[in-house]
Amino acid sequence: MENWITHFMEQYGYWGIFLIIALENVFPPIPSEIVLPFGGFMTTYSNLTIPGVIFAATCGSVVGAVILYCIGLLIDVERLEKIIDRWGHILKITKEDIHKADHWFDRYGIWTVLFCRIIPLVRSLISIPAGMSNMNFMLFFIFTTIGSLIWNIFLITVGAGLGEAWPVITEYINVYSKIIYVVIAVLAITAIAWYIRRIRQTKS
Repeated sequence: MENWITHFMEQYGYWGIFLIIALENVFPPIPSEIVLPFGGFMTTYSNLTIPGVIFAATCGSVVGAVILYCIGLLIDVERLEKIIDRWGHILKITKEDIHKADHWFDRYGIWTVLFCRIIPLVRSLISIPAGMSNMNFMLFFIFTTIGSLIWNIFLITVGAGLGEAWPVITEYINVYSKIIYVVIAVLAITAIAWYIRRIRQTKS
């Protein structure tokens, strides 16, 4: 996949970067930690510029995020309630749980979107719950753009600075990603344990 990505970017320049990053947001398996540093490296031997690559990448990030946001709008709270009515007793989830989660996102969603845009794995998927909670689109757009810009500037400038050694950054990003995955797993396990304990206390 890496060879295909780099070849596509070299062939189509800014448009290639835009399209790949847009796809990376919709299909997270496409790694931005390869696309962005290589885009920075391309500025050292082509007509591409760092500001141009950053602009193309950020536009692609925002377009991909908006697509997922729109998908989230289709899976709104009312539709989730219908699912809970039918399957909630199996999933051990109530309408109250859905409303609490929605209320939490209404309160902290803006900062969650901003923070998660620099977190591997969840940086793309966070757009879906933003849409599900009907987060104000302009706020979503602004904070998604800011978060994407931070992530893109960092990886692109590092790629340009490293030159032909740009793949080195992917090793560090992989370590960073693994740490994040462990943290997410621990939080998920903690949340599940807390939820099970809560159910047992309610029954007793």
